[in-house]
Parts: sequence; structure tokens; C-alpha cells
Amino acid sequence: MIGIDLIKIDRMKRFMERFGDRGLQKFLSDNEILLIKTHRNAAGFWAAKEACSKALGCGIGSECGFHDIILSKTPKGAPQITLIPSVRERFGIADISVSITHDGDYAIAVVALEKSHSL
Repeated sequence: MIGIDLIKIDRMKRFMERFGDRGLQKFLSDNEILLIKTHRNAAGFWAAKEACSKALGCGIGSECGFHDIILSKTPKGAPQITLIPSVRERFGIADISVSITHDGDYAIAVVALEKSHSL
């Protein structure tokens, strides 16, 4: 299953200027906020979480919220996604791949989910 999301970076810049860390806490954990260096990074993380929820087929809501999708970085700095166990089990997810890119005024993320063979 594949999900994609696009966000205008300036939208995240205005959001961060208006709400600061309190706003970031609406969709990021404290550990994720530590990884944010600029509004470009924050926009990419937003897009990745939205893309993941779209790949699950439910969007952000009661079945999967922003804090159910955990972003981190590999030792080489590549993004990675982990789902909380209850969401991973509910949707039968075996593996997750994510790619985030920034071009001009936009941040784009693509997430590919692989279902467990037992389902």
C-alpha cells in the first residue's frame, strides 16, 4: 500500500511562527521535535505522517493518530517510520518504507507499507 502527501513549506513556517513548540506537539513527540531543525524539516515530517495514514487507508483520525506514527532517523540520517504496536497489529503491517524530499516551496513524502503474509 502506498501513500503520498505534499505540503507547502511556507504553511508550516507560519504554523511554527504562530504556535511554536506547542503547535509541533500536536503532531510530533518530544523526541521527534528534537530532530526538527527548520520549518522545512517539520513540513517533511508532517507530510510523512499524512502519507503513512493514507497508505493505511484511514487518514489521521480515530484509527491512527499523529502520535501513533513515530518518525526517527537512521545513523546515516535517513527518515524511518515506526507504528505503535496496536496500529501495526490492527492493520497487519510487516514493513514500512518512507522517503521525504523538499523542492522549492514544497515538502513531499511517500510511504510504502507491506502487509504481513499471515493476513
